[in-house]
Amino acid sequence: MNVSDLREILQYVPRFRERTFVVAVDGEVVASENFSNVLLDLAVLRSLSIRVVLVHGASHQIQRLAAERNLEISNSDGIGLTDAPTLQVSIDAAIRLTNEIMEGLSSVDLRAAYINAIIAHPAGILGGVDQQYTGKVERVDVKAFKLLLDEGIIPVVPPLGFDGEGRTYRVNSDSIALEIGGELSAAKILYLTPSTSFTSPSGLPRHLSVPETQDLLKKRRSDFVPGLVSKLEYAARACVQGVPRVHVLDGAVNEALLSEVFSHDGIGTMIYSNEYQQIRRIFKKDVRAVMSLIRQSVHNEELVRRTRAEILEHLEDYWLLEIDRSPIACVALHLYPAESAGELACLHVSRAHENQGHGKKLMAFVENLAREKGVKHLFALSTQAYSFLQQKGGFESAEPALLPAERRAKYEASGRNSKVLLKTLRS
Repeated sequence: MNVSDLREILQYVPRFRERTFVVAVDGEVVASENFSNVLLDLAVLRSLSIRVVLVHGASHQIQRLAAERNLEISNSDGIGLTDAPTLQVSIDAAIRLTNEIMEGLSSVDLRAAYINAIIAHPAGILGGVDQQYTGKVERVDVKAFKLLLDEGIIPVVPPLGFDGEGRTYRVNSDSIALEIGGELSAAKILYLTPSTSFTSPSGLPRHLSVPETQDLLKKRRSDFVPGLVSKLEYAARACVQGVPRVHVLDGAVNEALLSEVFSHDGIGTMIYSNEYQQIRRIFKKDVRAVMSLIRQSVHNEELVRRTRAEILEHLEDYWLLEIDRSPIACVALHLYPAESAGELACLHVSRAHENQGHGKKLMAFVENLAREKGVKHLFALSTQAYSFLQQKGGFESAEPALLPAERRAKYEASGRNSKVLLKTLRS
């Protein structure tokens, strides 16, 4: 670890202190060799005064126990029909696994308690079929959770729910994590899923807004295994219900939990409510960040060199794209009102966030901004990114003579011989 890594971690610690994280772990992850490392990650979170609720699945254990008993089960993931024999296997497997998890937490010096604070009711008849002992969360006993969390105890929640008459139901653990996260006003829900969930043809983006998540599921549902579909669906719902961030992580990766929580790049997929990502005008205090962002591109002659004074002189032209309050991209719109023209300039995305659509998003933003300001002709100058501007932004090659007179003079004086690209904006 270097100093910059430590600084990045430390910026998150005050933000999360005394906040609640709901960590939901698939049964297959609990059974993996990496789960001992997950327990160490939880110990680190607790040492930083982060309150943790641990929800676990048991599908993997239910299937194995059923095989040992030569029993054909009706369902293992708590989504489909659960008949009486399957319920009994589910109870036996889930409670045994809860005990194993509590032993593991004790081994890293963490106090934990099993808690039956999930009040459930029958899922009922779906598609004409009685789901029998499959349940849905009716409510969460918030008081019981807070009593444990206030004492520094980690509540461990199996994928089971109970009604007021003492009946037990098999409940999907992803849905339990959603309900607990919403009721406890959690800062995060973190789903740890098996590596096999991430074997889709084109994988998952690093960051998804709620609408993007819903669109992804609509267009590519068949690309993902059912367990991952469930997590993405519940993640989007959690954000709608007030949980700011939900993360989906590969539970087989060592330190995945800490890497995701304490860096703005992360290593998993984060679903977020809209305020997480924003494009905003820069202030004086942001000039250093802009210069730092573009430094390597200036060195590579991709962007023209800009001094601090030059940026300050046109401060109102510059915009930052932030993720979780960290600047990851920038752009500028320079206006030439006499010619009803505007220049898309200083477009840059940090290397860690390339190929995620941020450049295209900034181009669309500048285009809309230019229209609002009466720009009829939007142009850009580029030495190396002209193909990107043409393919992704719809720009076309043009002659330098079409540039506004003031900009043409600068172009000729620079000696960069940049390609000129032009786009006509229509109302």
